[in-house]
Amino acid sequence: MLRLPDHWVWDSWYAQDDDGSWHVFFLRASRALLDPHRRHRRASIGHAVSTDLRSWRLVADALVPAEEPGWDDLATWTGCTVRGPDGRWHLFYTGVGRAEDGLVQRIGLAVSDDLVTWRRHGDAPIVEADPTWYEVLDREMWYEQAWRDPWVFPDPDGDGWHMLVTARANQGPAGERGVIGHATSPDLLDWTVRPPLSAPAGFGHLEVPQVAVVDGQPLLLFCTNAVAAGRGPAHQLWVAGAPTVRGPWDVPAARPVELPHLYAPRLVPDAGGWSLIGFVDQVDGAFVGELSDPIPVRHDPAAGLVTR
Repeated sequence: MLRLPDHWVWDSWYAQDDDGSWHVFFLRASRALLDPHRRHRRASIGHAVSTDLRSWRLVADALVPAEEPGWDDLATWTGCTVRGPDGRWHLFYTGVGRAEDGLVQRIGLAVSDDLVTWRRHGDAPIVEADPTWYEVLDREMWYEQAWRDPWVFPDPDGDGWHMLVTARANQGPAGERGVIGHATSPDLLDWTVRPPLSAPAGFGHLEVPQVAVVDGQPLLLFCTNAVAAGRGPAHQLWVAGAPTVRGPWDVPAARPVELPHLYAPRLVPDAGGWSLIGFVDQVDGAFVGELSDPIPVRHDPAAGLVTR
């Protein structure tokens, strides 16, 4: 578990170094804000290290908002960390700026040789929403421009890299446009936006997407805090399948994962299987803001992702 006495902790992602140590990157904001809803506009990317995914040693923040004026000078949000063929680490992150009052989300990149010291790659975002397929800012349709939470992984056939993005289609009912956005790159630096890898299926947005192969089945994990149309009782965590990790993802057939207090979890290899680690959200109506211990899970063909 990772709990900071003076900061709330929420969305997180993980990378394992050559020595076996785990690095967690997470959103953090001061508890002195008092109202946890204010944390999003004050978020920076924290960093801690562990040998067992359970006990964490806090180190210096990985990334903070840029100096004004900048496209990411208000807050730095959720991303992922991958290692390139050249050995350098790449931290993809979401940024929002003061110029648009934090309403327009874009994706940027920071790089590191040691997982500790990070430098922005240039002063511009590397991936932005393409209105050919995706909704851009329209306050009558949605409260923000959704283009965030990048999840990057190598193509299984060696053909470059894929990025999944929390995005919204540019057509359909306002509350049901959530899709998995898609971009590709040959080198982790130059990206081309592609059509979405899912169709709208009743969700307003599909947050913090992640792809992993669990017990032989490619799975898409995502969260939503918006009520899903036609989905029965509200659930936060969902899982969908596809023929391969490249999709297309069968979001209409997504199943809920019964972990009601956990939000934005990540699948992490642990003890010969998979575990989920996420942040503890609401308990008895109060925001908690700490990372959980690993929760072992497995894939059940009939039930989806279940605890083991």
